[in-house]
Amino acid sequence: MASPTQKRTRIITDQEAENISRVEELAYEIKVNEVMTKDPITLAPNMHMREALEIFRQKRISGAPILAGKDNLVGILSIEDLIRCLMNTDLEASINEYMTTKLATIYYNDPLVEALKKFVATNFGRLIVVDQDQKMVGIITKGDINTGLLKALEYDYQEEEVRKYRASHLFEDIESDRTSLILRYNIKQGDFTTGGQASSNIKRALVRLGAPKQIARRCGIAIYEAEMNLIIHTTEGGVIRVEIESNQITIDTYDYGPGIKDVEQAMKPGFSTASESVREMGFGAGMGLVNISRCVDQMKLESVWGKGTRLRIRIFLDDRSKESEENES
Repeated sequence: MASPTQKRTRIITDQEAENISRVEELAYEIKVNEVMTKDPITLAPNMHMREALEIFRQKRISGAPILAGKDNLVGILSIEDLIRCLMNTDLEASINEYMTTKLATIYYNDPLVEALKKFVATNFGRLIVVDQDQKMVGIITKGDINTGLLKALEYDYQEEEVRKYRASHLFEDIESDRTSLILRYNIKQGDFTTGGQASSNIKRALVRLGAPKQIARRCGIAIYEAEMNLIIHTTEGGVIRVEIESNQITIDTYDYGPGIKDVEQAMKPGFSTASESVREMGFGAGMGLVNISRCVDQMKLESVWGKGTRLRIRIFLDDRSKESEENES
């Protein structure tokens, strides 16, 4: 049984990651001050409820902070408070008799997800937004959040359409016998700190170029495994070269030693020549080449012991390219 102070880490699977909606992502990305109502209409505690009713009607609002003086926040008046007043036929009463003095605040730089949590916990219709000095800088409602998320999704859609257009026309608009985009990364031996950075950058580039998510994911996994092999098994590191064409993605990795003694054995699941120290770090399980082969359409591994290794893998972006390669082979 884990001790009370022990932290448990839960790994999110690819399937679970796919199920995370863009709205959920945006709730973590967008800050409260991006969607809140700035400079909200405020009321004074000594005003009559009749005045509040008229202001609510004219301004089409459903709530307002109550300020005593310039910055002294003493409460909030909601449409529910007005309804309660109307039921009591008490419109000549002062606002401080009906306002809510129990306030829920949230910091202006908090993500929207924190506001959503507070709405659920308090069941309030609006939150007071404050700065680091606890000074009110706005209010936020569930409607503000919905509007902000819809605008962000609309912006996402427009950006996606532009990106898809640029990506789909990247190769079409360039006249040449062969057009490609080449990315090159130098990988240092033993550099576990930045391990995986190249594969992440390449995956991000593919997504921005309009590659299907499944293709980008396959490339990301294959390149990550190849990258870690260069970090773990070489004497001086190596190079990853990615060539992106309209019909295929070709990844070449090469190094200058020490090489692989038995390529056939290296392809077997679980076979590894990683050191004990590397294995203690959680790497070198002997599944790298196996995982690469599962993610790509074509794989060629060449190695000379004492000189180095070259790996070439391909992922085809259309069926015609795949059929052409199969016919040639």
